[in-house]
Amino acid sequence: MLERAEALKLLESENMEPNLLQHSLAAEAVMRGLAAHFELSEPEVELWALTGLLHDVDYPRTKDQPARHGLEAERVLAGKLPDEAIYAIKAHNGECTGVEPKSRFDFALRCGETVTGLISAAALVRPDGLAGMEPKSLKKKMKDKAFAASVNREIIRECGKIGLELDEFLQIAIKAMSAMPAQA
Repeated sequence: MLERAEALKLLESENMEPNLLQHSLAAEAVMRGLAAHFELSEPEVELWALTGLLHDVDYPRTKDQPARHGLEAERVLAGKLPDEAIYAIKAHNGECTGVEPKSRFDFALRCGETVTGLISAAALVRPDGLAGMEPKSLKKKMKDKAFAASVNREIIRECGKIGLELDEFLQIAIKAMSAMPAQA
């Protein structure tokens, strides 16, 4: 399995735009937070985090081909991540790839990477950014369809499929993203 430093170099080699890299780092943080919440072993926590970090590795190549996004990652990551991680990456875009999420890992990646957009957008309109952000305010933002309109609220609500109520999931995600360093 790749080490984190190797994963970052791989992302760099794929010409990730800064905003996409920030999204990948946020997804890594949320996946790490979820794995820790579920009290997974240290190797599993690292796998979940790396999967979050690399879930959009193929996006620079596939942004104009949504049906390929996630599938192309399989080629890029073959031999670098376990099959379960590659499957989760393919399933995170299941609406387009046709790969159905099945496991807690798959659903965690889907809702975990999706919620980063909502949290990031909310932080931008708050005077204190992430500091003091509460699930209650995010739930209010979720009801406003015009706010962060590209964020799929139904995928965020898939947190129920990993055994978390929405408030608890949002709290884990906020805490994880709040602990991220300012720069990669």
